Amino acid sequence: MNKKILLITISSVAVVAAIVTAVLVFTQSSTPAVALGAPGVVAENFKTGALSDPITEEECTLTNGEVTTCYRITVTGTPVDTTIGPFCPETTQTSAADAGIWLDGSTIYEADGTFILDLAEIYGDTQWNLLHDASGNVNVTDTKEAFQGAARPDVQEEYKYHCVEGTYEWTNTGMAVPISILVPVVPVKASSATTTQGRDLGVTINGLVIAPSAPVDAILGAYTIAAFDDCGGHFNPIEGYHLHAFTNCEGAAYGSQIDDPDAETTLIGYALDGVAVFAPLAHDTTIVLDECNGRTTAKDGYHYYAQSPEKNRILKCFMGLTADDGSQDGPPGPPQ
Repeated sequence: MNKKILLITISSVAVVAAIVTAVLVFTQSSTPAVALGAPGVVAENFKTGALSDPITEEECTLTNGEVTTCYRITVTGTPVDTTIGPFCPETTQTSAADAGIWLDGSTIYEADGTFILDLAEIYGDTQWNLLHDASGNVNVTDTKEAFQGAARPDVQEEYKYHCVEGTYEWTNTGMAVPISILVPVVPVKASSATTTQGRDLGVTINGLVIAPSAPVDAILGAYTIAAFDDCGGHFNPIEGYHLHAFTNCEGAAYGSQIDDPDAETTLIGYALDGVAVFAPLAHDTTIVLDECNGRTTAKDGYHYYAQSPEKNRILKCFMGLTADDGSQDGPPGPPQ
């Protein structure tokens, strides 16, 4: 009799435990998503010619496992309203007007001829020497072979000590590369801020992908400079032309034209979580932002601000959930 009672008791406990588990699972899965208060993607905000295809909707799964509806956005990979380049200085006499910029995470430099001469002092290493000859001509990747050999994680030995620049013709496809991202229709608040490594961060309204941080340590470790143009973009063989910084094409002078340090900036794109991205605020702004450089206003709801160009990362982090997207698997391209 005691054995039967014991068996019944054990069975009862198991049933109760199963019921409790089911209740907990139901409660967790039925917890309503918390909206970020961001308006989400507005198709009309993209400039004419920026999209390869019309924005469509599809079922998607967010990183917390929730199934929802997402927008599929594919940009052309070509800026519709700006001019690409220049990038590297041809000689030590090249002025800032005829060259691009270099940003290393802490400082933004005019990538002119003087910068090339000052590299050893800037980085405290006498091995820096990007000169092609005694006349002051600079080693610049000027062929597809040179570009592909330098713009990779393991820079080929003969293309070290080069200023690296590319063109659409030198990419793997020989043309602009359309980039696709998947973003939630309704931006949903994540439990905590998140970052991504090795995948794109969003798109701009003028047709470009917002890339992750350029791998500055790897670039400098090969004694190369992967110069950006004054718009904060450059080429790699896989994704073509893409942005690592937003400068409004003002180069190292960005921010000097902002008269009111607390002036609101304008929309430049959308992040992977569907939140709008605005241009960087003035360096001396007193506007208080959250940990992901975001804030809520009556006019624009919740939105991000791009980081200052020298940070080498337009989006600091995401406050919203992103979608699992197979098209974003793997690194976006060398150098990584």
